[in-house]
Amino acid sequence: MNITKEIRRRIAGFSEDYVFTASDFEIDTQNQSAVVKALNRMVKSGEISKLAKGRFYKPRKTQFGELKPSAYQIAKDYIERDGKLIGYITGYSAYNALGLTTQISSYIQIGTNKSRRSVKREKYTISFILQQNPITKKNIEILRILDAIRFIREIPATTPNDACLRLKEIVRDLNDEQREMLVKCVAKYTNYVRALCGAILEDIGCNDSILESIRKTLNGVTEYKLPISESVLPTKQNWKIYEPTRK
Repeated sequence: MNITKEIRRRIAGFSEDYVFTASDFEIDTQNQSAVVKALNRMVKSGEISKLAKGRFYKPRKTQFGELKPSAYQIAKDYIERDGKLIGYITGYSAYNALGLTTQISSYIQIGTNKSRRSVKREKYTISFILQQNPITKKNIEILRILDAIRFIREIPATTPNDACLRLKEIVRDLNDEQREMLVKCVAKYTNYVRALCGAILEDIGCNDSILESIRKTLNGVTEYKLPISESVLPTKQNWKIYEPTRK
């Protein structure tokens, strides 16, 4: 069998966004080194591009240059393994998708149940946020919202006030089942996230039983310093949220 010819045939069937490795080719283990060599030759000839050691993609070329794979494709081995979900994209990519910022970043953040060190892939830095909740396809959207609340002071190209206004819209659009999941998942987040989530839910008119289920997880004495104005979140003082004192 002509290994290079077989590899080219398989690559022709891949989408231009698909990141692949030598294991994507159904070739005997004894020929794996030949596969790797063939792929590296194809990188040199410009037929494919290299993302990181052992990871390749078919470049999509436009009049503006070569387009890189999506954040999911770049980091998918940290998101799924053997058909099991082990992480989810959050951070800048999620903030952009949620309409919280228009900024695009070379940083890819992954929520995961295990602590990991950051890794580099080409120009991208993949960092990891420890997620205490189980990660399921059903709750990923909720976890992204809670991550945005958690990092509301760090969302680029916006202000905490503007981010809070957008988050209120997002939470308002959730259905009853999603709101119940939000309340369940926020219990695993730190106190100020629970307080801010509670204030947002109260502001959009959630029922008292939902609010009480969050309130009882807080000690009722601790104050939270967040740069969000009362005009944006009128309910914030009910949750001991105050703006930092300016010196």
